[in-house]
Amino acid sequence: MIKSALLVLEDGTQFHGRAIGATGSAVGEVVFNTSMTGYQEILTDPSYSRQIVTLTYPHIGNVGTNEADEESSQVHAQGLVIRDLPLIASNFRNTEDLSSYLKRHNIVAIADIDTRKLTRLLREKGAQNGCIIAGDSPDAKLALEKAKAFPGLNGMDLAKEVTTAETYRWTQGSWTLKDVYRKRNLRMTCRSTWWPTILAPSATFYVCWWIAAAA
Repeated sequence: MIKSALLVLEDGTQFHGRAIGATGSAVGEVVFNTSMTGYQEILTDPSYSRQIVTLTYPHIGNVGTNEADEESSQVHAQGLVIRDLPLIASNFRNTEDLSSYLKRHNIVAIADIDTRKLTRLLREKGAQNGCIIAGDSPDAKLALEKAKAFPGLNGMDLAKEVTTAETYRWTQGSWTLKDVYRKRNLRMTCRSTWWPTILAPSATFYVCWWIAAAA
């Protein structure tokens, strides 16, 4: 059954569309990303914590999802906004379609809206707080109230929310990284140096130092 979804910005602008993720609501700062590929990397990028990401490329989800494309161990984006979700995901690495992936991670998402209009609005007015509600009868008044109630990102210590809880080793390379954002490709880059890599919580007092001796 296709469920409705509604995106409401704090200025009252409404976008009606179709729910493609979890049922419920998502509140955060609405931003946009113009990348043509890499939607799974974007969703799992810790720098998008507390943000609802609008992807401007019209077709999102063509290649499905897979474990190798994740930048961290979980989805950090608060919600997802896209123009069109293809009916079929086709790629030799695909293990799960995007809609199922979003539902499994409890991410509220909306499709079938005018992302060009939304992007122009965000470009001209700047990032705005917003709320996506997905379900049988999305409540526009409630969505606006939630969007206006969101405190914004200023002053939030998001590093505490996305950092690792415990220090752990990244097998190869001799680096100690202060894990503020924990993007997977950063660890891969360090590993390519062939020095042992240790990842530590963001509150750790040392910052990005390396050990000369090989492990």
